Amino acid sequence: MDTASTLARQYLDAWNERDAPARRAQVARLFTLDARYLDPMMAGAGHEGIDALIAAAQQHFPGHRFALAGTPDAHHDVLRFGWTLHAPDGIEVVRGMDVATVGADGRLASVTGFLDRAA
Repeated sequence: MDTASTLARQYLDAWNERDAPARRAQVARLFTLDARYLDPMMAGAGHEGIDALIAAAQQHFPGHRFALAGTPDAHHDVLRFGWTLHAPDGIEVVRGMDVATVGADGRLASVTGFLDRAA
């Protein structure tokens, strides 16, 4: 699997992880210490800030799961990928795209999310 797909899947795995200690460990492995996250509804920085916003999203959307949509793409240090959020019954409720910058160590340094469609 190529690096773009690997990073995108690991990123969505972190958003889907419900076990708080396991999620924090995933965030630490995936993001640089000073990473930033920004989307139309929330923002966070650093491991603690990013973990807190993921936890808040999980509370707001209990039982929902993120899935990769399409094929991730990357060039230089920029990664982009589409995703969907599905309700527990499998219905897609949100579709979006994220653009990330990859740091020199291979971890995500920044992520900017865009919402394409919300139910």
